[in-house]
Amino acid sequence: MLKILNSDNAFVVYYHKDHIYSFNAIIGALETDSYFDNYPIHFISKREDLIHNLKDIVDHYENIVVSISFFTTELWEIMDLMKVLKKKYKKKVVFLAGGPHPTGDPLGTLKLGFDIVVVGEGEETIIELLKMINERKYLSKVKGIAYLDEYNNYIYTGKRDFVDLDAYPAFPLKNIRFGAIEITRGCPYVCYFCQIPYLAGTIPRHRSIKSICKYVKELKIYYKDQTDVRFITPNAFTYGSEDGKRINLEKLESLLKSVREIIGKEGSIFFGTFPSEVRPENISHETLNLVLKYADNDNITIGAQSGSQKILDKCHRDHTVEDVYNAVNLILEKNLKVNIDFIFGLPEENEEDIRLTLKMMKDLSKLGARIHGHSFIPLPETPFKYKTVKRLNENLKREIINLISKGSLFGDWKKQERLALKISKYFKDKK
Repeated sequence: MLKILNSDNAFVVYYHKDHIYSFNAIIGALETDSYFDNYPIHFISKREDLIHNLKDIVDHYENIVVSISFFTTELWEIMDLMKVLKKKYKKKVVFLAGGPHPTGDPLGTLKLGFDIVVVGEGEETIIELLKMINERKYLSKVKGIAYLDEYNNYIYTGKRDFVDLDAYPAFPLKNIRFGAIEITRGCPYVCYFCQIPYLAGTIPRHRSIKSICKYVKELKIYYKDQTDVRFITPNAFTYGSEDGKRINLEKLESLLKSVREIIGKEGSIFFGTFPSEVRPENISHETLNLVLKYADNDNITIGAQSGSQKILDKCHRDHTVEDVYNAVNLILEKNLKVNIDFIFGLPEENEEDIRLTLKMMKDLSKLGARIHGHSFIPLPETPFKYKTVKRLNENLKREIINLISKGSLFGDWKKQERLALKISKYFKDKK
């Protein structure tokens, strides 16, 4: 049964499992403004429900905004979805896009059928934008969006300042939607295949321990003794670091100790693992001892990406091959398991680079590490956007399959390889 509130306006979010954290931040932001106290928000998690159940919402409200967030890897799914939605609801709904792909390719996203694109972080933008749409005021007054005007001209209203994480909730409390707590946004390393520094900046912004604890307490109230706490961060061990590179052990321990005091020994803390990871050079006796002292995960996830120093340098990774070996040995020494990310098919990779990567994967798997395999995918707003994508070397594929058969490698690398070729063609055709 559709719950109708006394309002002519409604906000619908495509609450797909891969975009829960993004929408938690957006809805949490709306809850900070009293304008939205009685504002109807509808969460739809399945594609077919969005297509068919949207009709009930359209029948009950005058102004409806449907928001969809997506990655570049979802481009063709969203193309197909928008064709159906525009055919059914073209004149009745404002379609709003946000997230990594729309931010990196706003004009291309508008051409998919979206009316407005949120470019960059959305907390401040969504508050202003929904007010403007509801009150039929000029969109040009809202910073951080892109749209096509009545003459089909592309309009970008300019970049917003980055947000203060403490100014907004980690997740919605009125429209109860719990999840991982974002503790850091922004990354100083500028890896050439990664969108994070281009979308969120290179200067890390940390949520304060006081703010983090506020939301941990909410989780504790709701889940009681079964409280699991997970964090969103580009690099877990640099929480509290001013530059995002030098570790602040005192701040890191203060965070973990404070969270543990709230959830007690019955709750669980997961740190340095899904949905975040750590860089290999940040692995040390000190950082791992904090995990063992306060956290509950039995594994650490690190990013290696390649076994070739040449490729690491070309990717601007700013760590060495030796850092990876040292990290794995330290983790295993502490009786923790280790998952290691590798990206296959990185730009300018040759036979020797592939040999070195295979050697590293075999070496590490013999030690007991598990390899998480990915295929290189060109992403918008990165230096590797237009780099040539090739099918993976046949010898590499054989060795990958061999590692899979031994239980030493997992991941969607095969699906990603197919997508990478399509995405590369898409960008080059547009260029």
